[in-house]
Amino acid sequence: MRLHVANHPLVDHKLAVLRDVETHSATFRLLVDELVTLLAYEATRDVHTREVEITTPVTTTTARKLATPRPIVVPILRAGLGMLDGMTRLLPTAEVGFLGMQRDEETLEAITYANRLPDDLSGRQCFLLDPMLATGGTLVAAIDYLLQRGARDVTAVCLLAAPEGLKVVEDFVGDRADVSIVVAAVDERLNEKAYIVPGLGDAGDRLYGVV
Repeated sequence: MRLHVANHPLVDHKLAVLRDVETHSATFRLLVDELVTLLAYEATRDVHTREVEITTPVTTTTARKLATPRPIVVPILRAGLGMLDGMTRLLPTAEVGFLGMQRDEETLEAITYANRLPDDLSGRQCFLLDPMLATGGTLVAAIDYLLQRGARDVTAVCLLAAPEGLKVVEDFVGDRADVSIVVAAVDERLNEKAYIVPGLGDAGDRLYGVV
């Protein structure tokens, strides 16, 4: 597993505003969209391309375009949906799938309640979207879902991660597949309720205004 922490002053600034308890949902949604676009730039550095010949107004030349099969972007519902526009802004030709998952607040285990994905993901680059990598349970379940369908190249884009969750994902992945995690920051720890500290609270609630 590879971890990439985005290092950019604009990432730091937007994340600081997201963390602020006084930031309202409308501003929170806008900043998530902008921040994910910055993270998407980092997450797509190794996206597959192919060489093509094109004609410019001056001459013919070779260039590179996205290869087929198209990458697939998979937001984990519900909070991951708030990251979709920011990701597809850079990958407008990508296919979009959905995974509905929620964490049982007592057992902390991920429960899958919806799936809208191709049966065969062999040869596809998959981009998972989930704002918070806390215990790692949801992300592990989502990665396992993709691997069972043949995926071997998975990149998870998260706003924040906790060290405990990163360790869980790393232990699960091992050498089974090429998995990368791109985050804006790795925070200190999880608290007794498995929330990231200092974190930014419940990303889904803050995105959609549910208290």
